Amino acid sequence: MFTRGTKTLSLRAFVLGTAAATALMAAGTASAQSNKDPADPPKLKEKGANPQHPFAPHSKEIKLDLNIEYVDGVIYNPRTGVDDKVRLRGYTQDGLPLPERFVSPSLEAHPGDTVRIALNNKLPQTTTAYDAGCASTEHNTPHCFNGTNLHFHGLNVNPSGNGDNVLLSINPGVQFEYEIAIAPEHPAGTFWYHTHRHGSTALQVGSGMAGPLIIKGDRVPTPTANGDLDVLLAGVRTMKERTLVFQQIQYGCFDQNQNYKYILNQAGTAVRAWTCDPTDVGGIETYQDNNGLGFGTFSSWGQSGRYTSINGYVLPTFQMKQNAVERWRMIHGGVRDTIRVIFVAANAPSVDPRPGEQLAAESMEAFIQANCSFSTQFFDVVAADGLTLKKAIHTRNVTMQPGYRWDALVSFPNAGEYCMLDATSQATESVGGLPSGIRLLGFVKVTPDQDNVQRGTVTEQLVDAAKGTMPANVRDAVVADLNNGLTLSRFTPHQTIAQSELSGGQQLTFDILNSSTAPEFTVANQLFGSPGYNPQPYNPARLDRKLTLGTAEEWKLTANGAGHPFHIHVNPFEIVSIVRNANPSVDVSAPGAVDQFNDPQYPGLKGMWKDTLWIKPGYTVTVRTRYERYIGDFVLHCHILDHEDAGMMQNLAIVLPGGTSASVNGPLADPHGIH
Repeated sequence: MFTRGTKTLSLRAFVLGTAAATALMAAGTASAQSNKDPADPPKLKEKGANPQHPFAPHSKEIKLDLNIEYVDGVIYNPRTGVDDKVRLRGYTQDGLPLPERFVSPSLEAHPGDTVRIALNNKLPQTTTAYDAGCASTEHNTPHCFNGTNLHFHGLNVNPSGNGDNVLLSINPGVQFEYEIAIAPEHPAGTFWYHTHRHGSTALQVGSGMAGPLIIKGDRVPTPTANGDLDVLLAGVRTMKERTLVFQQIQYGCFDQNQNYKYILNQAGTAVRAWTCDPTDVGGIETYQDNNGLGFGTFSSWGQSGRYTSINGYVLPTFQMKQNAVERWRMIHGGVRDTIRVIFVAANAPSVDPRPGEQLAAESMEAFIQANCSFSTQFFDVVAADGLTLKKAIHTRNVTMQPGYRWDALVSFPNAGEYCMLDATSQATESVGGLPSGIRLLGFVKVTPDQDNVQRGTVTEQLVDAAKGTMPANVRDAVVADLNNGLTLSRFTPHQTIAQSELSGGQQLTFDILNSSTAPEFTVANQLFGSPGYNPQPYNPARLDRKLTLGTAEEWKLTANGAGHPFHIHVNPFEIVSIVRNANPSVDVSAPGAVDQFNDPQYPGLKGMWKDTLWIKPGYTVTVRTRYERYIGDFVLHCHILDHEDAGMMQNLAIVLPGGTSASVNGPLADPHGIH
């Protein structure tokens, strides 16, 4: 995940190959979206009291309405320098105009709140030729594109009934109210919500149906209890907070035969980019490879020519003040592609492509080589998947796999312009098992501010904040921790799971099986190569694992052939070790470890708590987790969402000791109500 050191890291270390591409050319009509400082997603507004109930609710109840409908808008296309028209499924709220950018509203709550969300499916009943419909019994074939539900990713809440229940389908025309009770001791942090209806998850998330879910905290640490990092950061005088949702909106435009329009390379043999004509309206209506060239909607982001968007903006320009400290809540809300965020100084006073200028994806490496320096900037990562770290990590880059969240303190001591890049990933680090070229995410423009410079380093500004916000009985201890490499142990939400707590264990392998008809996306309850190895695709009528409330277990995770991000609902896990099977004596998750090919994403993860984790082939990942507070049925799956839709998912249940619920003691015809 991270690289360390004090020397300047060469940008060339991130670049694979040399692009023989053209430079920018002025053309087209200016976009209303490019070069903007991306606003945070709009907050979902609370609704008034229900007139059917005579008593006003307590202040800890938050009532919300959230709609799902088609949204007409535009997405900036750097290839042409103008906006593409699109029509995509999206989350909206009453009383506000439909957004031109596909950004789902932000949900915000506090520990102890009960959030009631009325989800109103306004999508049409009609389906396309690509959609098998909600009544399909082929559950691992994409279907029910207008059926939906909600998943509250990373929250430790009830998975059953009206809670974080992804084992139901809210079909077109149906309204369903979720009731999410957030425990008073729930961690504050960065979480997110997205659609999770098996069969249509990738298609809907790929349309932009994903939004931030921020739990705000106001608990101060005491001698006997930890507090919320929010309290400390609120005391930093230069602090600004941003919530950044990274998405890869995979829209295509279609010809009269409903095939994707695309541009061939000069050899005429391979797709270089999807294309849209001025009268076209792009959309996402199929998973299929219907162009006959081997590139389907969810396997071809690298060939699509599309750009990763941030809060709906393509190639935004972040406006910052010199030496200001900003908290960036970064959420990978995309379907499948790896993102590695780095910042490098620009070579010129102004390098960002202006509205109307063209920058095709295949020209990107040449543009970066010409305009972005080799000097990478440090920042401090303070939370993983919403959970505060024991100690901040001073790093030059952070790897985001689908579902990941990283909170970073970003500060630029020197004024000027910077390139924000998605750096090259090696094949084993990347979704799809293919190396990715370097990509441009946006720019940062830092204006001079001598008052901020006098406030000192990030550490000095946090120490100053601690002196003003921390209670007297812990103030000196917090200050000493911060001066010790930004130690944050008085703000962490979970205690280490000791060996003595463990009552059992689980084994899991992700595997794609080649068959005579189509690949099978499977999960096994054993490690690859072990006796009895039996990988199986998802079956909604099969319970794959029964877990016992109040216990803790150790899991060993592997992936065969290709890497997959492991995600489990309800309870997060602690990373114990990550070893390469060819050299099992070396734990590459340890601080300062060096992984094969200098892959930076595993070193430093040891002891970290997460809910989503990349499992590379040839490695064994050991994690521990507690089954606390909640019982009920839920799932684990690969967070490459088209893999999940194709069957790389399992049903789990947490039960009481000796529990005998029929829904968790054996397969029923359809215990989860999916069809």
